[in-house]
Amino acid sequence: MTRELPVWRSLLYVPVNVEKFIEKAHTRGADVIQLDLEDAVPPAEKERARALVEKNAARVRRGGADVVVRINQPLSLAARDLEHSILPDVDGIAITKVDSASHVKLLDQLVTGLEEKRGMKAGHTSFITMIETADAFTRIDEIPRASPRVVAMNIGGEDFALDCDMQPDEDVLLHPKQRMIIAARAAGVMPLGFIGTVADFSDWERFRLMVRRSRRFGFDGAGCIHPGQVKIVNEEYTPSEAEVAYARKVIEMDREAAASGRGSFQIDGKMIDIPVVVRAERLIRRHEAIRRREAKTLAAAR
Repeated sequence: MTRELPVWRSLLYVPVNVEKFIEKAHTRGADVIQLDLEDAVPPAEKERARALVEKNAARVRRGGADVVVRINQPLSLAARDLEHSILPDVDGIAITKVDSASHVKLLDQLVTGLEEKRGMKAGHTSFITMIETADAFTRIDEIPRASPRVVAMNIGGEDFALDCDMQPDEDVLLHPKQRMIIAARAAGVMPLGFIGTVADFSDWERFRLMVRRSRRFGFDGAGCIHPGQVKIVNEEYTPSEAEVAYARKVIEMDREAAASGRGSFQIDGKMIDIPVVVRAERLIRRHEAIRRREAKTLAAAR
């Protein structure tokens, strides 16, 4: 089972049991609505929240968004969450506090059985693996390779910092997040998140600059805890018109150079060789994938 990675720039957290948030979720413009069964739902509400997943997943995807359900840990809660979340209208599961490759494989087995039982296509449900403990971090290379369902990985900054007795700020979390990006790329999955914190939305311009910086580090998308973050995240995790134009120029001049028997050339006084060309080709593929995603969203909104 292999899969094409989705375009998930913005993943908006929405408590599955709070009607006022569910009602407007499909209008927020997020690539993904992340229905939360974990931290946003108090223990006394878990059972009722699970029962709402099927109805609310169909509602929040009306604007063209994909749907992910964030499930609980430990396994006893996770299994009950999955019973209510493996559905045609749910595209993925965010696995909180991933422990190991064995943990991912076990959940893969449970999901496979539920997909088969419900007549769903095998492999329909993707996984996001969330690294939130120091122990899991020591296995960060094996975790995203544990199942072909895994399409993305992130570090839950607040929980990870708590487990490490660190402060959850940008300087402290820079190294583990860079390490996560490298592990995700090596495994062929998307690194999700920010270099900074998602919790601070008091200054939108400062938030935009942080997101822009995060993309430079290699993130493909990130969770959003406030609807106002979605537009900024979508814009900053999308190649700009200038970047696309430059990439097309690089690719065209590379073709001309190859036809002349040259492997490198110059643009504006800069030497262009294979890594620069490959980066340009990747940017164009990303640009085209985002355009397809946005066309799907526009069609769903009509």
